[in-house]
Amino acid sequence: MPAYLIADIDVHDAQAFREYVTRVTPFVEAHGGAYLVRGGEMTVEEGEWPDHRLVIIEFPSRSHAEAFLGDKDYQPVAAIRHEAATSNLVIVDAARR
Repeated sequence: MPAYLIADIDVHDAQAFREYVTRVTPFVEAHGGAYLVRGGEMTVEEGEWPDHRLVIIEFPSRSHAEAFLGDKDYQPVAAIRHEAATSNLVIVDAARR
């Protein structure tokens, strides 16, 4: 069953974050992930929503998403994100059909 990694990212250092963006994609793809949303214009239709970067990545399964986040070779790249931004990440399983 597919799973989605949803990231709410408040970027503090745009230059460093650009480096993260250029380096993260191969890790996402190596774990079967595909970007569905990667930033972009957002319109809040109801309630309150932070004005942060929103990213949604689809993975073939929860275990693929977890493997991406835990990949030891990805950790130095994740450290760039941790320095450049404050992130909230969740993994959500797809709805059963």
